[in-house]
Amino acid sequence: MKKIAIGQAGGPTAVINTTLAGFIESVKEKYEVTFVEDGYEGLVKEKFLSGDFSMLNWVLDNRDLPGACLRSGRYPFDKKAIEKSVENLYKNKIDILVFIGGNGTMEALYKVKQEAERQGVDLQVLGLPKTVDNDLGATDHAPGFASAAKYIAQTTKDMSRDLYSMKNFEQVRVLETMGRNAGWLAAASGALKEYDEEGPHFIAIPEKAMDEKLLINSVKEALNSYGYALIVVSEGVQWKKGEQVELKQVKGRSVLGGISNEIAEFVKKELNVTTRAELLGMNQRSSSICKSRVDSYEAYQVGFKGGQLLQQDYDGYMVSIERKPTIYYTMELKPVKLENVIAEEERLMPPAFIDSPQAYYKWLTPLLGGDIPSYPPVTQRRVEFSE
Repeated sequence: MKKIAIGQAGGPTAVINTTLAGFIESVKEKYEVTFVEDGYEGLVKEKFLSGDFSMLNWVLDNRDLPGACLRSGRYPFDKKAIEKSVENLYKNKIDILVFIGGNGTMEALYKVKQEAERQGVDLQVLGLPKTVDNDLGATDHAPGFASAAKYIAQTTKDMSRDLYSMKNFEQVRVLETMGRNAGWLAAASGALKEYDEEGPHFIAIPEKAMDEKLLINSVKEALNSYGYALIVVSEGVQWKKGEQVELKQVKGRSVLGGISNEIAEFVKKELNVTTRAELLGMNQRSSSICKSRVDSYEAYQVGFKGGQLLQQDYDGYMVSIERKPTIYYTMELKPVKLENVIAEEERLMPPAFIDSPQAYYKWLTPLLGGDIPSYPPVTQRRVEFSE
């Protein structure tokens, strides 16, 4: 019986454990399973857990929970670390390595495969996609994104009603979403907008240069028409001097954050209004309240499909979601080579979606999984009666 090692890497999502559960359900009767804790750090430091009956059931019990139950984390996976990982896999008699992750994870898997070949180690590798940013190439979208997008769309809709309630005290609010270089999440903030009066009244994404004049004019128009303005901005939008706003450095990695504060201060100074910055934070990727049913279903199927591909001897591939050209949303899971995923690099929003938000919302809406709320108009129009 072949031995599989599986781990989770990078930022967790609301459905990353669902993918893990789907994979385990697919392979538990056919392979010996070993779990890797702490992502790629676990490969280097041999943080391996035997997939005995108790451990398998514990993982399956985590199916519908957010976060990565094996712990994912981030780790500088350099050449030396890759060499050590392959040595540890060989020492522990691992035949197959599977990781759930995004761009960095797929590239790391590819490098592990290359190093195994260099060392003469027979190792089969497979990638299972996940990301909230939706910046993973060679797939229509990745598990985790839809739930985060739904959270942002719902939060924006609700925050709009909250701001309307307080507009005699606070006129402008700036919501900051995740999205280092891709604006899929920030753009999703308008997916549930029903009325012009509702926010967002301005959206800024990394793919498009910030236009300060357009920002101010949009805010002015909203203030004049509705008395308040809701702005949504991706954390990766370039601001002053064309630079992204860095919150801090953690282990050599730049952590973005704070552009909402910069914009709030700018608008306050320019228009002399009361402003507030809101960092949506880790709620975007960890909230189970707004989890998309479609996202959860697809996450499980991606994991299950991964197990099936292993049994068909696929090596050096990632499971990809392909959207079918039908009237109603349908998808198909297909294998795509890791080198093709890497070659696409970060998947940014296409011009067609940037130029036409409605085209993007049409693409996005099926992924949100139904349960879309409909609100009455923001204000009740007074009817004048004549005597």
